[in-house]
Amino acid sequence: MIDAQVEDLKGLPMEVMKNTFFAGLDALGERKRVLLIPPDITRMHGMGGTLAVWAVEYYGDSVKAILPALGTHVAMTDAELDLMFPGVDHKLFIVHDWRNDIVTLGTVPAEIVERLSESKLSWPWKAQVNKQLVSGGYDLILSLGQVVPHEVIGMANYSKNIFVGTGGSEGINRSHYLGAVYGMERIMGRADSPVRAILDYAQERFTKDIPLTYALTVVGRDSNGEMRPMGLFMGADRQCFEEASRVSLKANFTMVDKPLDKVVVYLDSGEFRTTWLGNKSIYRTRMAIADGGELIVLAPGVHKFGEDNEIDRLIRKYGYKGTPAVLRAVDENEELRNNLSAAAHLIHGSSEGRFTIRYCPGHLSRQEVESVGYQWGDLQSMLATYPREKMRDGWNLAADGSRFYYIANPAVGLWAHAGRFHG
Repeated sequence: MIDAQVEDLKGLPMEVMKNTFFAGLDALGERKRVLLIPPDITRMHGMGGTLAVWAVEYYGDSVKAILPALGTHVAMTDAELDLMFPGVDHKLFIVHDWRNDIVTLGTVPAEIVERLSESKLSWPWKAQVNKQLVSGGYDLILSLGQVVPHEVIGMANYSKNIFVGTGGSEGINRSHYLGAVYGMERIMGRADSPVRAILDYAQERFTKDIPLTYALTVVGRDSNGEMRPMGLFMGADRQCFEEASRVSLKANFTMVDKPLDKVVVYLDSGEFRTTWLGNKSIYRTRMAIADGGELIVLAPGVHKFGEDNEIDRLIRKYGYKGTPAVLRAVDENEELRNNLSAAAHLIHGSSEGRFTIRYCPGHLSRQEVESVGYQWGDLQSMLATYPREKMRDGWNLAADGSRFYYIANPAVGLWAHAGRFHG
């Protein structure tokens, strides 16, 4: 394993990151046909795009294709490609189609899923990936991206970038639902979880003929509040993921001293365009918010609920109404049983009635927001009350003298108080 990391969270110089990355590529030896699998624009701040640009610089014409790990997300636009992968030829990029462009490498037996889910589920899980990984004739498949606390699997990236980021509809649906029924608050911030266990099973048994190597980043805020790289870990096995997870918990986890009565989260319009993405504001803060508290989501770029049109329709139909309502809807409606990732998302996006969620979107009406179970807030008036340019991460004072807790980007961390996090 090749790695570079900091223990004091001051951040790594970019030159150190690049030199470490190139040293890791040197250790792999000469390669002639390289496939890069970076994240998409929704992970803009995780440095996966930077690693992809460096890989193109290192390998040159040996990079034959770049497959952003879209999962269920929409394809990146030309402008997004230029922003995240500056200078890289657009002809190299392949759009992942999670419904059609997949192959099944193998199947995790139902009895394993039943044991991991504590008997809540009992079906097999298909290890599905984009067909490029199998039929592209590559001698190196380089998976790039950030390890950070995650609502579905505990800690993002590693094999998730493959089996979910380039996965198929059944594999994505069932993995998300497994995490949801097991309980997201039992998962977030943990390197080991039921979903991670089935991906480990699949990687150990079904990827032996795939020339797969990982380059995993950890990104966090330094002492001045600036986003900086905190670590880079490279390898072909779980050790690099475990080391990245350890550093990520130091860099990306905040234990608040008491439950928070009011939390204000800002969603950058370039990164968060749907509640499917923007609900990280709920996932990552829910263990910090007090019973009866309030979450205010400032979301100027949000214009839809789902990234996918069918999932958008299902969110509008069933809403964020809490776990019991979603479980009933899955039992009673085939369309939701066929889209379990949507069902999982509906569970994740509810406070279960424990605190208020007030969405302030730039492009959704009050009727739309309230129809899915959230309270609505007028974005412009809320931005006047909570001016972004005057707020800093952590505690702030409102004009009326009341205190609130501000988070500039929920995707980069996890927040909790001791009463709800037992790590």
